Amino acid sequence: MHSEKIEDYVKKRNTALQGGGQDRIKAQHEKGKLTARERIDLLLDEGSFTEMDPMTTHHYHEYDMQKKKFFTDGVVGGYGTVNGRQIFVFAYDFTVLGGTLSQMGARKITKLMDHAVRTGCPIIGIMDSGGARIQEGIMSLDGFADIFYHNQLASGVIPQITASIGPSAGGSVYSPAMTDFVIMVDKAGTMFVTGPDVVKTVLGEEISFDDLGGAMTHGSKSGVAHFVAQNEYECMDYIKKLISFLPQNNSEDPPKLTTDDDPNRLDHNLINIIPENPLQPYDMKEIINSIVDDHKFFEVHELFAPNVVVGYGRMDGQVVGIIANNPMHLAGALDIDSSNKAARFIRFCDAFNIPLITLVDTPGYMPGSNQEHNGIIRHGSKLLYAYCEATVPRITLVIGKAYGGAYIAMGSKNLRTDVNYAWPTARCAVLGGEAAVKIMYRKELQNTDDAEALKKKLIDEFAEKFENPYVAASHGTVDNVIDPAETRPMLIKALKMLANKREKQLPRKHGNINL
Repeated sequence: MHSEKIEDYVKKRNTALQGGGQDRIKAQHEKGKLTARERIDLLLDEGSFTEMDPMTTHHYHEYDMQKKKFFTDGVVGGYGTVNGRQIFVFAYDFTVLGGTLSQMGARKITKLMDHAVRTGCPIIGIMDSGGARIQEGIMSLDGFADIFYHNQLASGVIPQITASIGPSAGGSVYSPAMTDFVIMVDKAGTMFVTGPDVVKTVLGEEISFDDLGGAMTHGSKSGVAHFVAQNEYECMDYIKKLISFLPQNNSEDPPKLTTDDDPNRLDHNLINIIPENPLQPYDMKEIINSIVDDHKFFEVHELFAPNVVVGYGRMDGQVVGIIANNPMHLAGALDIDSSNKAARFIRFCDAFNIPLITLVDTPGYMPGSNQEHNGIIRHGSKLLYAYCEATVPRITLVIGKAYGGAYIAMGSKNLRTDVNYAWPTARCAVLGGEAAVKIMYRKELQNTDDAEALKKKLIDEFAEKFENPYVAASHGTVDNVIDPAETRPMLIKALKMLANKREKQLPRKHGNINL
């Protein structure tokens, strides 16, 4: 009798492992895509996956649904380890009813999210879904609502990461957007609220799936995707690399590594990266790569708003989040997209105890009617809010231009940044010399025979009186002007000094960031 029950169990377990069956698995492979279980195995340490709820099924009878009943019900989930660290993971299974979300599928996902929050572990979702299961009506939509609510509960408590390796449409796109990081696979992952057919019907606009909501679109235009991977294997590598910089939860510090890179290492070439002419561009990433451990910088949101660079590195083994203007793009000016990008990154780092280093070279906020009409004031204020709100150790280094509101927004002293440094090449002022002189001495320049000579003399005077970093240093808004060669050791010393920083917040429900 017992043997029959065991045989029945083995049969059911093997059926569950087949998902939608061999034909569906074959069809998935023919599209060049891995199955849900293959993706989980690719991500996790070998043999570490423990599945939860493999025997789940739906309980609906309408539309002959009892004839379309599969174990797992379209979601494979459980827990395992990535490089020895426990994580929770769920993957939509496209072989089961197109990976559509059912009431039971949603219940599985929220159960995993509850476990992840209670045990303080990251959670990773792998998307390949046809969206809400139409045959279950509103119960499927309620399932999505439950997932969204759990995304909010987990936000700022545990890292949430999404891999988009197939379609996501309608309600299924909002959960990924509520997570901390989204990795999309090029030519495979798509995300849109309404698909090309609806767009054509409503607007008469013809557009492909990839152009409407593909990885490159969301990586470079909308900013939904933080990383664009070339294939599923690279996607999982991105997740593993990302996790290596993050703590398990908000009560832990990010993992510290030992490094052979000397914390007192000097780089006398750093100053040569900055052109003599402040109007000439240069690549800020060269400076970042020089000062971090082993010259390894892990950039986030690389394709979106490249005028600001954000990402992770280590300084003497300690993880730091880096925010930097990049004069290679839009002269390093702050615009709507870069303000949003940097503000979100700052708030994530602050939630998960990652110190912030800000490198400044910006001529200001981007001018123009397009920016004004699309809300540069509203969006630009998010960056100010994020810096003001952050309580982790914060260090700012002014490398070049730091003008106007952008000087303030990029981690200036009066936003309660802990340590502010400047290179001798720094220029801190309300306006750049030429613009300031044109405003302050308009009449004098109009009433002279040699306007160019006078303008040059006045610009030099302005630089001496206002623009150079020693003026800021004399007021204490810059703590020290440092030798560029000593940038790495000076930043590391400041980080060590701030290691035990504590900051009390006034009691409130939450602030009201200008979304």
